[in-house]
This record gives sequence, C-alpha cells and structure tokens, in this order.
Amino acid sequence: MNPTAKRFKNRLLASLPRAEINHLNPHLSAIDLPQNTSLLNGKHNYAYFLEEGIASVVITLQNGSTVEVGVIGRDGIVGIPILLGTVGMPGRTFIQIAGSGYQIEAETLKEEFEKPGEFRQGIQKYLQGFLVQTAQTAACNRLHSIEERLARWLLTCRDRMDGDDLPLTHEFLGQMLGAPRTTVTLTAGLLHRAGMIEYSRGMVKITDRSALENSACECYRTVRDEFRRLHLL
Repeated sequence: MNPTAKRFKNRLLASLPRAEINHLNPHLSAIDLPQNTSLLNGKHNYAYFLEEGIASVVITLQNGSTVEVGVIGRDGIVGIPILLGTVGMPGRTFIQIAGSGYQIEAETLKEEFEKPGEFRQGIQKYLQGFLVQTAQTAACNRLHSIEERLARWLLTCRDRMDGDDLPLTHEFLGQMLGAPRTTVTLTAGLLHRAGMIEYSRGMVKITDRSALENSACECYRTVRDEFRRLHLL
C-alpha cells in the first residue's frame, strides 16, 4: 500500500508537514509485523514506524532471565541505534503484539534525520520520551510491587493500542516484568477480582481503566504525562 493512500497513525509521521511527508513517502514500505518478529537484534538494516501493534525492548541476562526496559508503539520509531550512528546496543527489540507499519532503510533514515526540519525535531522529542520511559522503568522494577508494575505495564500498552483487548499470555507477561509466571497469574487474579481486567488464555481485557490507573504506581503517570507533553500520545 502506498503511504499516501491512508492517514498515518504513527504519531511521528502524522505530525510531519506535507512537504516533508511527501519527500519521505517513497522511502517507506508497508510491512506486516507478526508476533515475535525481531526488529533489532544486532543487524540494523531497517528502522520501523509502527502503525499498529507493540514492540518490546528486552534485556536478557546470562542466566536466561529477561526483563522489558522499553515499549514502542505508534508513538515513536524502532531504530534508535541507527539514529545515534552506533553499530548496535545490548538487548533485543521484537514485536510483542502483532501489528503493521512502515520500514525504512537505515542509511536513508540517518540521512533524513541529519537534515534540519520537523522530522528531526519530532524524532528528538521521541528520544527524550524514550529516555524518560527507560529510566522510570528501571526505578519501577527496583522499587514497586508486582501489582503496581503489572497495572503500569498494561496501561502503557493500552495507550499505544486502539482497544482494551491485549493479546498477552501470563508467561509472556512474566518475561516482560521479570517475574515468575505463577506470580503474574496471582497478581492478575487480584486485578480480575477487583473488576479491573478480564483474562482468558492469551488475552487480557481492561474493564475498569480508572481503577487500574489508581492501582498503577506513579511511574505510569510520569511517563504518560511526559509523552503527552511531547505530543506523542
């Protein structure tokens, strides 16, 4: 599909003036992004603008434990190492909730980013938001309860999706939160009994967002407010 045939959902692309998006259009290729697709894993040939779905930035330790340190949706871009001109960075970035978007060749992205204009300004704002998100996530993983963290994580994903239904298994939630699956199951049960979520195999539905926000730690509101201030949510 030609990008000019639709209105962009990706906030960075949607914010561009007509002249800049018309210039960028020929370099954007529509792409489907199935669950577990690796986007950045040491080979940075492309960057991605998500229109639907969620990507996770995950760190894996030597013992095999994993924890998520960043979430990317239609609010930004997958490809920060490309923008910084580095060979790569630790961790893996992959699709956690299937979706679609546009890919752009790494060299083209870097060339466009180095030009003055709204594209560069928009990406710089996103870099600021992403740094705030990763820093707050580190504090959250260290200081807050699993219930607060689960509520924060579900809301963070919801803000980047079109609906309240999130295709997520408890095993996957445990990997993202760095917690055993049994702990996530027990915590999800508490949120369910309180009427905040419903869940079945492979699906979580947010049923009371207000109550879920009250259960989340301050980290959710800090990051959300920063992304809103930067006009990314």
